[in-house]
Amino acid sequence: MSANILAIDQGTTSSRAIIFDKNQKIISLDQQEFTQHFPKSGWVEHDGAQILKTVENVCRNAIKSSGLAPKQISALGITNQRETTLIWDRKTGVPIHNAIVWQDRRTAQYCDHLKSDGLEELFTKKTGLLLDPYFSGTKIRWLLENVDGARQRAQNGELVFGTIDTFVIWHLTRGRSHVTDATNASRTLCYNIETNEWDEELLRILDLPISLFPEVLNCADEFGVVDESFFGAPIPILGVAGDQQAATIGQACFEPGMMKSTYGTGCFALFNTGNQKIRSTNRLLTTIAYRFDGETTYALEGSIFIAGAAVQWLRDGLGIIDNAARTTQMATDADPEQDVILVPAFTGLGAPYWEANARGAIFGLTRATGPDEFARAALEAVCYQTRDLMEAMTRDMGEGNLNTILRVDGGMVASEWTMQFLSDILAAPVDRPTIAETTALGAAWLAGSHAGVWPDQKEFAANWQCEKRFEPTMNEKLRQKKYAHWLKAVASTIAMCPK
Repeated sequence: MSANILAIDQGTTSSRAIIFDKNQKIISLDQQEFTQHFPKSGWVEHDGAQILKTVENVCRNAIKSSGLAPKQISALGITNQRETTLIWDRKTGVPIHNAIVWQDRRTAQYCDHLKSDGLEELFTKKTGLLLDPYFSGTKIRWLLENVDGARQRAQNGELVFGTIDTFVIWHLTRGRSHVTDATNASRTLCYNIETNEWDEELLRILDLPISLFPEVLNCADEFGVVDESFFGAPIPILGVAGDQQAATIGQACFEPGMMKSTYGTGCFALFNTGNQKIRSTNRLLTTIAYRFDGETTYALEGSIFIAGAAVQWLRDGLGIIDNAARTTQMATDADPEQDVILVPAFTGLGAPYWEANARGAIFGLTRATGPDEFARAALEAVCYQTRDLMEAMTRDMGEGNLNTILRVDGGMVASEWTMQFLSDILAAPVDRPTIAETTALGAAWLAGSHAGVWPDQKEFAANWQCEKRFEPTMNEKLRQKKYAHWLKAVASTIAMCPK
């Protein structure tokens, strides 16, 4: 049996397919961006049909360029943008509306209504989450309330819900599998992470019929088989995890106390807490890191909505760069005397602030401020936000209980300037792995290990390698001065939120 594994990494701005060989080395990779829709301020949508098309295209291209026959692929693993919500027709598979993306803030008012009814504590106790538009539950309700006939069709059992993993699996199996994994389920506001099942009380509050919801499996499990018509051979789907959990797995953060941070469209830091569900007192999330063989491992998570998306804004919104790689040199060339701070609250502020109504702001502009200073501010903002998360985690866990070494991954870690500034502002070492595609690798390992053709957890962790360690060089006085300016900027941005 071959040990080649196909991983689908369905992200917020693009879909990718990567084929790994038996040594976890990349054989081939293909990527395709898709359209971002912004129908109103704070609203973000994707076309489900377009996502499916990009997934099919990149898989076919990756298989073709690998030189492998489809039957030489042992298994498929899937990782996906979490919380993004779709409802589709149970018979035809056609979505009733565009996908509502995790960044979308349209349900902020409804979340405020639930909070005013004193329900946040109940949701947090059962799900580990906060009442925020970020999560899927209120998005599902919005679709049922705002798409003509959707509520009645859902009650009749004609519709099904899924996050992107579920939607992709449903279509690749020709509707035979309506399933998800525990990590994606744990991001919906509807899944009880204590009992590991959809919670009837929460569904009743949100007015969501249970018939909409998929079966929840382990992260490494039997999710179905890709129909032969797609890629030329039936391929079993044996691994699924939301992107941040897949990155945690790909970074081999299997021991309590280990921590990783992923820099993609957003930034997400996960801290492994083992079998303990740590209830944050600093507005972090308690979530499922992974579930193997029915055993659940938990994590504290800090979620930042805008990281790489700020660089995308420089390119697509302002037009001051033509590609993301340019920002590293621009940050290097920026005037060190200018202290320009960007608070990238384009779709609200995530952890630890959770201000859904916040919007982006920039401070410290002068007549001399130009594209270089904007680029540096965008990169620095990612690092400042990471420190916000680290400070919150330290308060939750106590000094000395966090691993002082941060493992990083995602597109932005290729920037030497950004990783050095991150180490400087955190006053901690930052490790960049040899295999940069850790999110896809995590999904591939789930599938490959379940198929019995890849190493077990212990050997996989032992094989993890650091490509480069960044050590802090900034003096403490400057570090604290810069971070204090950031905190003032965030406070001013929040003060401008509509009441």
